Amino acid sequence: MAKNLLIVESPAKAKTIEKILGNDFEVKSSYGHIRDLEKDDMGIDLNNNYAPRYTVPEDKEKVVKELKQLAKKAGEVWLASDEDREGESISWHLAEVLGLDPAVTKRIVFHEITSPAIKKAVANPRLIDMNLVNAQQARRVLDRLVGFELSPVLWRKIGMQRSLSAGRVQSVAVRLIVEREREINNFTAESSFKVEALFAAKDINGKNVTFKADGPSKLNSAQSAEQFLASCKSADYKVADIQVKPAKRTPAAPFTTSTLQQEASRKLGYSVGKTMLLAQKLYESGKITYMRTDSVNLSDTAIQDIQQEITQSYGKNYYQPRKYKNKNEGAQEAHEAIRPTYMNSHTVDDADARRLYELIWKRTIASQMSDAEFEKTIAKISISTNKDQLTATGEVLKFDGFLKVYMEGKDDEEEEDTEGMLPPLAVQQQLDFKEMTATEKFTRPQPRYTEASLVKKLEELGIGRPSTYAPTISTIMKRNYVEKRDKEGVKRKVNLLRLDKKNEIAKEVLEENTGAEKSKLFPTDLGMVVTDFLKQHFQKVMDYNFTARIEEEFDEIAEGKMKWNNMIDAFYKPFHSNIEVTLETAERAKGERELGTDPTTGKRVIARMGRYGPMVQIGEANDEEKPRFAKLKATQSIETISIDEAMELFKLPRNLGLFEGQDVTVNIGRFGPYAAHDKKFYSLNKEMDPYSVSLEEVAPMIEEKRKAKDERTIKVFEKEKIQLLRGPYGPYIKQGLRNYKLSKEQQEKAADLTIEEVKAIIEDLKANPPKKVARKKKAK
Repeated sequence: MAKNLLIVESPAKAKTIEKILGNDFEVKSSYGHIRDLEKDDMGIDLNNNYAPRYTVPEDKEKVVKELKQLAKKAGEVWLASDEDREGESISWHLAEVLGLDPAVTKRIVFHEITSPAIKKAVANPRLIDMNLVNAQQARRVLDRLVGFELSPVLWRKIGMQRSLSAGRVQSVAVRLIVEREREINNFTAESSFKVEALFAAKDINGKNVTFKADGPSKLNSAQSAEQFLASCKSADYKVADIQVKPAKRTPAAPFTTSTLQQEASRKLGYSVGKTMLLAQKLYESGKITYMRTDSVNLSDTAIQDIQQEITQSYGKNYYQPRKYKNKNEGAQEAHEAIRPTYMNSHTVDDADARRLYELIWKRTIASQMSDAEFEKTIAKISISTNKDQLTATGEVLKFDGFLKVYMEGKDDEEEEDTEGMLPPLAVQQQLDFKEMTATEKFTRPQPRYTEASLVKKLEELGIGRPSTYAPTISTIMKRNYVEKRDKEGVKRKVNLLRLDKKNEIAKEVLEENTGAEKSKLFPTDLGMVVTDFLKQHFQKVMDYNFTARIEEEFDEIAEGKMKWNNMIDAFYKPFHSNIEVTLETAERAKGERELGTDPTTGKRVIARMGRYGPMVQIGEANDEEKPRFAKLKATQSIETISIDEAMELFKLPRNLGLFEGQDVTVNIGRFGPYAAHDKKFYSLNKEMDPYSVSLEEVAPMIEEKRKAKDERTIKVFEKEKIQLLRGPYGPYIKQGLRNYKLSKEQQEKAADLTIEEVKAIIEDLKANPPKKVARKKKAK
């Protein structure tokens, strides 16, 4: 009897499921998507209701061929791709390519790879859900339209290499980062003075302990701070009032895709991409439930397992059943939160994924545990010499509850709880004064985004979905719109006033490090220029609410409430019209900023985007003397560089010493940092800093680049500035910036070509340029 063929997305999942289903099933992988839109004409028929034209990519032809052969021999074909829209779409593409009838082909879904879940899915197959397919198709078509039409506008109006691209979600993500950077750049820190007093009192064992109390908060100057301290000289301090209040903390909901990414970043330092790779690995090996989800729900079976685990490991008083509600009611993956498949498995063998698994296990267990109970004490302390009061607060943990297992991390914009323990205090109790300080504190701007806090913001705005966060962040970094890096802090003076037991006020000036950040997202100058251009000419595409509304429309398509072609049409017509107007009328964007005047020549100094990145320019292109250029350092920006910093860039030439008896100098030119040696120029490697690179690093680079050039050089005609070079497709001619292809016969005798023959070839190719061969369309 012919076996059933069951097709999943990944080979790791195939192995796990094949073990579960046994001999009746052969389980094979499609290795993700097997079809995509054609490249030519966007792969979309604009005159036929935006009908997509799909093709099997070259790298998938072998997989498709094998699946077709297996499908012919199989008794029945089952489609078991992932349970979200992307997975539904993969199943539909498989049905189309393999010639399966969607009206009868069995489609199964499961949110965990366990024996009960897989067997239950096989016992309850359904058909392909075309609403989900159309929702994914709408996203793919819309994103292709935006990308293919908007990117060429950027190439024309901003220049640079053809690495520029725009996208519906990626462009608003960059906008968030750009706007945060500008908030920080425009932020003016304001100072105030925080008063803290130290007192001593006896604890329950009769031992003296020190505790602190805070003073009034509205002290905006050193003068008012000093006046307050002076008013406390010779004061007696008594406990005026004590309030003891019960307090509690509640555990966080189980993980969704977004909250897992955020918490793995805070607690484990993982990037969003790394978190998703490890989560996928855990899911495919049957350790956790599906890792792309908006849902905070737990199944009844899972809750029973969690209850058993809590009561066995911690006791009945630690268990408190809870139902969590999704913030996003239209969540497309409203199945289950991310949780371990078996709660009695506290860890996994895989060293790579262990820390992430344990984080998921703890969060899931904690979600069904009792509240943590505290006793909060607030003591008001009177000052005999003035009407103000000091406030001491303390917290006593009465029952740890879920904190026995897990405490949610905080983002760096959130204040940490700093309340400590207080000794037993009584009303009218006289306190032993130690000292009082007034320390200057400065307001801080909002911090730059981390990968995780950007995901959190996108989710709050309703932009993107679980499957889009990681690729969006990956794309904006790959396109060089955003970079992840550290920032060193700067030293700042801080004033401190101290009142001691002798009633003397001393003044001190301390130094603090401020503004240091680790693994934060910084916009590049390119990212800022592109963002400004898109905001000016494509307001809708860059509007947060409009982008969120698009996501809601995808949800409506998934629910069968909207036709996908109609949704695309309503977006595309005004968008395409906007494209045409912008191409016709918009000026070229340079991101130019005037810095001042060169004190030596009196010429204008500007910072702007050049073909090879951000740079400073002295003089104009139409001046008699050519303008001078200097590339910005990695830590500098067009928007913030000063005239003094810009002029320093032109003082760069560094003599590193002698190599092969000739000086090696490093400089920065229009095309970036380079080394000069023996009248030849070598671009520095990307990782080399021209301000600190040494001769020991540059000399081997010169040797390597010289060797590579020698190996590809066949002949050089110095006078005519023409070279015969070896390329990946054989010998060719290079004249200036233009290359000329040789015929097969000419390539064979390239080394013997004379300058006259080379010139003749160039003239012939100019007069009769080769026709571009149209690419053959692959069979669908």
